[in-house]
Amino acid sequence: MIDQNQVLTALEKILDPETGRPLGQTQQLKQIDCHSDRLSVAIGLTSHSAPLHNDVKQQATERLQQAFPQVPQIQVEIVPHQRVVPQLGQVGLRCRSVIAVGSGKGGVGKSTVATSLAYSLKKMGCRVGLMDADVYGPSVPQLTGTAGQLRQEDGKIQPLMQDGMPIVSIGFMVPADQAIIWRGPMLHSAVTQFLRDTAWGELDYLIIDMPPGTGDIALTLSQLLPLSGAVVVCTPQKVALLDAVKAIAMFRKVKIPIVGIVENMSGFLCPDNHKRYDIFGSGGARQLAEDAEIPFLGDIPITLSMRERGDEGTTQENLEDPTVAPFIDKIAYQVARRIADQVRSAPATPQLPVLG
Repeated sequence: MIDQNQVLTALEKILDPETGRPLGQTQQLKQIDCHSDRLSVAIGLTSHSAPLHNDVKQQATERLQQAFPQVPQIQVEIVPHQRVVPQLGQVGLRCRSVIAVGSGKGGVGKSTVATSLAYSLKKMGCRVGLMDADVYGPSVPQLTGTAGQLRQEDGKIQPLMQDGMPIVSIGFMVPADQAIIWRGPMLHSAVTQFLRDTAWGELDYLIIDMPPGTGDIALTLSQLLPLSGAVVVCTPQKVALLDAVKAIAMFRKVKIPIVGIVENMSGFLCPDNHKRYDIFGSGGARQLAEDAEIPFLGDIPITLSMRERGDEGTTQENLEDPTVAPFIDKIAYQVARRIADQVRSAPATPQLPVLG
C-alpha cells in the first residue's frame, strides 16, 4: 500500500516556477489521496505561474508514474496557491514580475507585441497590467480600444480597464492630436507617477511598452524598481537588426536582464493561398539572438487581420485567431519560462508568507 510519505518523497524536489524552491518546502503539495488502484495529488501553484501549470503537472505525473508503476490510474490536479505579493523598489508597486518591451527603432510593431503579450498572459490566467511608457507615440489606447481620461481617487491614479486588465497611458492624459514635448525630468516624473501613484492592485506581470530607441526611460525604470527583464522586438531585415543590437546594449548597460528577442513581421501569411512570403527576410532575429547569446522567444507573422484589429482597437481578438494566436501564446509562454529560469538560477531569497 502506498502511503503519503512515499508520494511526498517522489514530488518534493519539483521546483515551484515562481520561487524556484522545492514544492515540499513551500506547502504546495496540498492533497494526496492513495489507493491500491489509483493515486491523486493536488499541487498548489500561483497565478503568476499559470503559463507553466501544465509543465509542472506533466513533470509530477511522470515522476509518480516512475515511482509507482503498479498504480494504473494517476491524477495530478493544479489548484490555486496564494502568496503575499511583494512591493518593488522605491515605488511600492505590488507586482511579481515587471517586463519592459523595447526596440531599437520605431515601426517594428513593438506596441502590438507588448499589448498582445499582456493579453496572452491574462488569457493564460495571470493578473496583468499594461503601462504605455511610449510617451511620444502612445499606441496602446488605439490598440486596446480604450478611451477616456485618467482620474484620481484617494490620491491614486485610477487606470482604465479593458477586459479586466488595468491600463495606463500618456494617451489618456493628452489629446490625440497634440504633440508631447517633454524634457528628461518630465519624462522621469511621468513614469514615476505611473508606477508609484497608480492603483494597479496586485499584479503577477506588469508589461511596459517602452519608447523606441535608446532614450533615458530605461535608466529611469532601472532606478525605480527591479525589472524582471526586457523583451526586444525587431523585424528580420538587417537595418532593423542593427538597431536591435543598440537596444540590447542599452538594456545591458542599465543592468536590465534581457528575457529574449521577438522577430515581428516575420513573413506575410497570404489569406488567399495561405502561403508565407518573407517580405523582410526571415531568421534575422534568431541569428542575432544566437550571436548575442540571448534567448529567441519566437516570431510573429504579418497578417491582414492583425493590422485590421489594431486599427479597430480589438487587438485582444488576435488571441482567438488560430493563424496568429499560437505564435503569440508561444512567446508569452517563453517569457514566463525564462522568468522561472532566472529565479531558479538566482541566489535564494527569503520565503514569502503563504496566505491562508
